[in-house]
Amino acid sequence: MNNYIYNLISEGEHQQLDFKFEISDSRKIAKTLSAFANTDGGKLLVGVKDNGAIAGVRSEEEFFMIEGAAQLYCKPEVHFTVKEWKINKRTVLEIDIPKDIHKRPVKAVNKEGKWLSYIRVKDQNLLANTVLLKVWKRQKQELDLVIEFTEKEKILLQYIDNNDSISLSKFCKIAYLPRKLAEKILVNFIVLNIIEMVFTEKATFYKLNENFDINELNDIS
Repeated sequence: MNNYIYNLISEGEHQQLDFKFEISDSRKIAKTLSAFANTDGGKLLVGVKDNGAIAGVRSEEEFFMIEGAAQLYCKPEVHFTVKEWKINKRTVLEIDIPKDIHKRPVKAVNKEGKWLSYIRVKDQNLLANTVLLKVWKRQKQELDLVIEFTEKEKILLQYIDNNDSISLSKFCKIAYLPRKLAEKILVNFIVLNIIEMVFTEKATFYKLNENFDINELNDIS
């Protein structure tokens, strides 16, 4: 059975796996719970160092800190399952957080008392931006979406086609649009699976969905 944990550790930290040497701050772990729940779900291995070495859980209090993070510092509450593994007389906790598209955005409170939503990108927890929050809201509404294909939409798609991707600020600039209207267009196109979001630690970009054929523009226009 120990091979299961060793195999997990051998994967290294990624979008659905995170290692925690210890849990010392419920607010910090709430951020990770939020990111997993809002993205693809994932596993948290407690008692494992960043380099994959098994240190073991130091105190039973660590489980209660995770429980507190899920119940008190996440909104809505994050439900998780836990398994306890004994490896060379050391305890590793496997915390399994499911993806929950019906609850998102799952928010976590920071040390200033502000509730924020996070997503998991590779091995990092990043702040969800306004466009993504609006996409989630629109997807919950489950309404038929009809958009007017104007010159602004054509500018967006043609720019992405020529340059691979675009930022929100660049779209505002080339289309002479206020931020909120530019966000609305981006949200509509994401919901329609015409474009998709690319997250990095420093910025967010928008590119054509791989299943969208830019030649369809001729039919639309």
